[in-house]
Amino acid sequence: MPLGPVEMLCIKFPKDYAKDELAAALTALVENQTIRIIDILFINKSENGEVTMREIDELDDADYSKFDPIIGDVAGLLSEEDVEKLSKALDNDSSAALMLFENIWATAFRDAVLNAKGELLLNERISHRVIEQLLADQAAAKAPV
Repeated sequence: MPLGPVEMLCIKFPKDYAKDELAAALTALVENQTIRIIDILFINKSENGEVTMREIDELDDADYSKFDPIIGDVAGLLSEEDVEKLSKALDNDSSAALMLFENIWATAFRDAVLNAKGELLLNERISHRVIEQLLADQAAAKAPV
């Protein structure tokens, strides 16, 4: 099965975060076939800086029941090396969710491009802050003096 575009996403949270909200948002994305979760890990960094990671099957029963229905066969593509690199950006007494996901929405478009003998020249994610700044600069340039 060919995959659509795949992205890695890591989001850091303060010590305690709303897993219910995170699971609900991911559930909506999975159910409406926007994304397919390929792998997910949960990272904790203790007050003294000790880093631990948990796979989906290592979550407590309550958290497991929130995430299990939306995650199919976890591919195990995320590694301890990924966790080690990303944990450096975490504050002590914080946590993170690290996810690898397929953009299902883009698969049909990709297939249409390939069928038309098209070739990808650029695929770049632009930071929301960059776009906001460009829009603010554009508005300022149009503002009457």
